[in-house]
Parts: sequence; C-alpha cells; structure tokens
Amino acid sequence: MGLEAVLADIREKGQQEVQRIRSESQQETSRVLTAAQERAGKIKQAANEEAERQSGYILSQESSAANLLVKREILNTQKELLDQVYKKALVSIGELPEGFHQDSIVRLLTDAKKQIPEGIAHVNQRDRKILDRILAEKPEFRTFSAGRDLDIDGGVIVESRDGTLQLDYSYRTFLDMIWESGLKDASDLLFG
Repeated sequence: MGLEAVLADIREKGQQEVQRIRSESQQETSRVLTAAQERAGKIKQAANEEAERQSGYILSQESSAANLLVKREILNTQKELLDQVYKKALVSIGELPEGFHQDSIVRLLTDAKKQIPEGIAHVNQRDRKILDRILAEKPEFRTFSAGRDLDIDGGVIVESRDGTLQLDYSYRTFLDMIWESGLKDASDLLFG
C-alpha cells in the first residue's frame, strides 16, 4: 500500500467521521429544537391561558364596577324622587283647608293633655289664629297657653310649664314616622 492509498484511506475515514459527527450533531440539534419548540409551545399555551384568565378577571371586575355604578345612580335617583314626594306631601298637608288644621290641633292638644295637663302650645305662624281661637273657646284647653310661633309645617308642639317635658306633635314628626314605616312599601310600589 502506498502512501497515496494510506492518505486516501485516512481521508475517507476522516470524511466518514465528519459525516457521522455532522449527522449526530444534526440529530442533537433537531432533538434540542424539538424539545425547545415543545417547551415554547407549553409556555405560550400557559401564557395564553393566563392572559385569558386575567382578561376574564378584568372584564368581570369592570362589569361589576359598572353594574355597581348603575345601581348607585338608580338608587340616588330613586332617593331624589322619594325626597320630592316627601316634600310635596308636607306642602300638600300645609295647603289643606283651615278646618283640617283646626281639627288636627284640637285632636293633638287632647292627646297632649293626657301627658301634660298644663302647658304651653307652640304652632306655626299660619295656625296662630286657630290656636288662639281654640284656647279661648274650648274650656278643656284653658290650662294651656299659646307659646311662640315655631318654624314647623303644622301641628303643635306642647311643653310643660317648667320646660322639663316636650311633646312634638308636628306634622313632620308624624310624616317621618309614617315615612319610616312605609318607605319600603312606597319604594316597591313606585319602583317595583
């Protein structure tokens, strides 16, 4: 075997070795790339799932906040309407005829007399003449005297002569009691 043949044999074996190394290298590269692609796919899928979950959470939060805001606006509007009804009720009671106010003051003084036999009766300016007439004409109320005019919508406030006891029989007090007890029913009736 000549030197040429040995060199050719060494070259051939070297090329075969290079081919084998290249082939193994390509296989390893392919295996690493496939594993990396699988891992990247799993990471991408997990990221997409997390993004969907976060997106759903944010949408849910925003939807809840919007619903709460709408509900608050509805409740505020309903409260404003109920406040208007309350004020209109007071105005309407005040606009009732003088006979109504006179009958009311007589009934309220009768009830007050059970707790305060002698006292001072206070009314608003509109009802001053009615009170004076009742106290002058009805003997059962001679133990009462007329007090100062108060800023009330109607009715009477009676206090004992020594000032230790006071009964608030003003229209607003009665309306407040009715309002508190009937507010839910009124709200259900008006707003379903």
